[in-house]
Amino acid sequence: MKTTSKNIFAFLVLFFLLSQFTFALPERDTRGDQIIDLNTPRKFPEIKNLAQWKKRAEEIRTQVLVSAGLYPMSERPPLKATIFGRKEYGDFSVEKVYIETLPGFYLCGNLYRPVGKGNGPFPAILNPHGHWSAGRLEDTENGSIPARCISFARMGMIAFAYDMVGYNDTVFKGVEKEKGYSYHRTFGTNYTDQLWGISLMGLQTWNSIRALDFLVSLPDVDKTRLGCTGASGGGTQTFILGAVDDRLAVLAPTVMVSHSMQGGCSCENMPLLRIEYSNMEIAAVPAPKPQIFMAATGDWTKTFMTVEGPAIAGIYNLFKARDRIYYEVLPFGHNYNKTTREAVYGWFERWLLGKEKGPYYKEQPYPPATNLDLRVFPDNKFPSNLATQDEVREYLKNTVITRFESLVPKTMVELLNFKKTMLPAWRHTIQALWNESDVESVISKTEKSDFYTRKDFYIGVKGRGDRIPVSIFEPAKMKNRILVILASPEGKKRFLQDSAEPSGLAKELLRKGYAVMLIDTFGTGELAEIKTAAKRNYFANFFTTYNRTDFQERTGDIIVAAQFGRSSGYKIIICGVDRAGLLGLFAAPVADIIVADAAQFNCDNDQNLLKQDTFLPCIRCMGGYEGAAILAAPNPILIHNTGNVFRTATLRKVYNSLNKDTNLKIYPDRLSDREIAEWIDSVNKTRM
Repeated sequence: MKTTSKNIFAFLVLFFLLSQFTFALPERDTRGDQIIDLNTPRKFPEIKNLAQWKKRAEEIRTQVLVSAGLYPMSERPPLKATIFGRKEYGDFSVEKVYIETLPGFYLCGNLYRPVGKGNGPFPAILNPHGHWSAGRLEDTENGSIPARCISFARMGMIAFAYDMVGYNDTVFKGVEKEKGYSYHRTFGTNYTDQLWGISLMGLQTWNSIRALDFLVSLPDVDKTRLGCTGASGGGTQTFILGAVDDRLAVLAPTVMVSHSMQGGCSCENMPLLRIEYSNMEIAAVPAPKPQIFMAATGDWTKTFMTVEGPAIAGIYNLFKARDRIYYEVLPFGHNYNKTTREAVYGWFERWLLGKEKGPYYKEQPYPPATNLDLRVFPDNKFPSNLATQDEVREYLKNTVITRFESLVPKTMVELLNFKKTMLPAWRHTIQALWNESDVESVISKTEKSDFYTRKDFYIGVKGRGDRIPVSIFEPAKMKNRILVILASPEGKKRFLQDSAEPSGLAKELLRKGYAVMLIDTFGTGELAEIKTAAKRNYFANFFTTYNRTDFQERTGDIIVAAQFGRSSGYKIIICGVDRAGLLGLFAAPVADIIVADAAQFNCDNDQNLLKQDTFLPCIRCMGGYEGAAILAAPNPILIHNTGNVFRTATLRKVYNSLNKDTNLKIYPDRLSDREIAEWIDSVNKTRM
């Protein structure tokens, strides 16, 4: 057959578009070379202007909430806070507080108030404690939570010191007497918790938000003058809260923000959080709000004057607010000692009390913590409804289900709102955070026959380390500009005979005049590396905090392929066979039509979702495969080989509610290649 003038023009368009790309792909796919962990050095990205940073800061804010299982943020119930046991110690008072942040789960702490300074309203400061052995009761030379809270009260501010999970009075039923660091780390450790966005860090982030709600609820608190400070793990809680809650006016995350060590506890590592971002960037999100970063020569913050500080200050420069950031490295080990505290006092005094006294405020002698009555439940007599870990876990799972069900659309207007809310969740869950303009390509070879033209490419995302092999077959007589992306667990070879001639479904589609793209996704075909697969342990060393899973990588590859095809002028059909149908279904939001082999996969069983090729943290939070598919509604979707075990009830309900039920076809048995090709052809004839 001769190539038509229409196809010649199409090729010219394709080559013009390819010429616009910067051919900067790596010589080989490097994604399997290194497992990133909490100690892997990170670089602050190049930020060219304020608009670019504001967009990135919003992405970081969304990522923190998605990672914490808090996106979209549910309506917060009324506070159930109890304040009691007030005692005055001259110029300050201390009270005991417990807040029911979840049914049967109590966040406990102490409220320090000024005495003899009027009725306020006063500035108020949250004080998360970090991994001190005594928690919020720690009172040693190296660090004292009571010392800083007393000092804040004496300065004319209200201070609230609250427990991390598992410390002192903030515990679960059944293990009330086991408190401290080792017990602290026991929540959120079930492998299935990651599927539901349940983590210790997520729970503590929620507690910090509710602790701030508590301060705001107090009549003697000035809601416009709120601060937060903590060291080490308390520093992590400080900058995480600052990234997601705009109510904080001043922050002091101490001896924690680093380009290297990102946090060594499970309360500092939740799935998805630092795949693209580091603590430096997260800590910069509150800019241009005033922040002070105190670092130390004896820990991982020792390079703050040359690395972390200038990077974050660069963001403040974009806001023309360089005076709102201060940082200093002191000659101590990991600490929140008196010298460090005094620097923070001076900063808070300046920005919350409007006084200019320089960088330091002298701390006065204070009564030792042992002389203060600080325990909320000193006799271990907890509220009668104190919950177990399992009860809290089940409540959080039910919250995830209820939250998603409340968003399921019934009308086109509700569908638009669903997409506005859940597309960010989908992007941050699958970690497809690049722009379409970031997709790059290089062509390796071209072959022509009488029936088709084959072009082999490598495609990838700028800076991601991927080099994805794809082959595009264009028939001599092509129907419009429609590209069917075929994905398989075996890669391209599943659709080729003798590694060259199209076969099976690819051949059927070419016969009907459709262009076909074959792809080797991560770990398949040319990218198959057995040694690489063996070292990818999802449940060790906080793997999912820093690395994409196979499912994320492979789905991301299909998304890159779809974006490449669309930039080349194609309409996109994604078709996944065998278990790659699950990848294709999750990539549905970037396609015009979806064909998914459900592989008789029972997605209601959490254990199935923990497999190497299906594991996706936080998948339950966005409604699983159905949630991704709804984001493609009302586009045509064919799901086959469900075996009546693959969940589709919610998806059916949505299409029925939208009166688009004819666009959704679901079959319990696997369709043949010919049946799939005929369905694609019939749908496109209807849509043309």
